[in-house]
Amino acid sequence: MSNPLSIKLFMDGADIGAMTKAYAARSVQGFTTNPTLMKKAGIRDYEGFARQAIAAIPDLPISFEVFSDDFPTMEKEARAIAGWGGDTYIKVPVTNTQRDSAVPLIRKLSAEGFSLNVTAILTLDQVKAVAQAIDPKARTIVSVFAGRIADTGRAPVPIMAEAAKILKSNPKAELLWASPRELLNVFEAQDCGCHILTATPDILAKLALVGKDLDQYSLETVKMFYADAQAAGFKIV
Repeated sequence: MSNPLSIKLFMDGADIGAMTKAYAARSVQGFTTNPTLMKKAGIRDYEGFARQAIAAIPDLPISFEVFSDDFPTMEKEARAIAGWGGDTYIKVPVTNTQRDSAVPLIRKLSAEGFSLNVTAILTLDQVKAVAQAIDPKARTIVSVFAGRIADTGRAPVPIMAEAAKILKSNPKAELLWASPRELLNVFEAQDCGCHILTATPDILAKLALVGKDLDQYSLETVKMFYADAQAAGFKIV
């Protein structure tokens, strides 16, 4: 699978097999993970998984998230993650569970040159606060959860386009469209100025459908319904 787009595609997940397969095929330009995806994948050793992934994928960006709820411990975790090697980004949520802003920690780590992926962002006020906190010399991914914005009935494209404008003056800040719901989001993300889209393997696999003849796709759909009805032994008359 090749990327016919100018936007960078990252794989979101915690399946080391899928990750190494995508890496070998060079079908994506980076990887993201989070504690929820790791839990779903049955991972028990967070650092062990991270180090395995970094060893298998040493030269593409991978994001690993801090998960404590107090900022001093978050900082310790961030420094530990940075020591794991590879092209590692430290994911820092924009707030903790008490709604306390992580901006002071983000500012501190960014000033020291750490590569950060600021995550769980859903508002433009959060984007503005992060944009003001990050050092222009430090690599930063600003992850806005466009899919979750859409889940609330709001159109994400205008918000993402405005976020791109906010970050435009910082050449090392990249806007990431997170939690896409369909392949169309890839094109929407690119058109509104996002630098990266991260998606699960099932959505990335749909890139093979780009430009597919719709008449042929219609026929294949009918054949699928017919084959499944036959296999199930359904009868009406």
